[in-house]
Amino acid sequence: MSRHDESDSGDAAPGEESVGEHEPITGARGYTLGLGIALLLTAAAFWVSTTNLVWGPVVPAAIVVLAVAQMGVHLVFFLHVTTGPDNTNNVIALAFGVLIVLLVIVGSIWIMGHLNHNMMMSPDEMAQRMR
Repeated sequence: MSRHDESDSGDAAPGEESVGEHEPITGARGYTLGLGIALLLTAAAFWVSTTNLVWGPVVPAAIVVLAVAQMGVHLVFFLHVTTGPDNTNNVIALAFGVLIVLLVIVGSIWIMGHLNHNMMMSPDEMAQRMR
């Protein structure tokens, strides 16, 4: 079996890049495009945070949107996480990792909120301490 026959059957060495229908541009052009988009999103986040052209209360939401977009750029262009059938395990592992991180963050905030509430003194206790 020749090398050409092996690549057609889907058997490839680890790290060997092949452009599929589910992947964006790969190779140096893909990395350069990803870097350009990431730099644009970074510059946009700095611009949004320093300009007066964006309404003040919207600035945090805009930065979060730009951050999520940048995570998407990194996943697609640098980590090559796509919707292709060969990436199912990667997407499931990524979703599980996101779930665990969200559980830790939300659980920590929830626990700290309850601790804060339970550690507060009643107004009578505060008045006694002030005397």
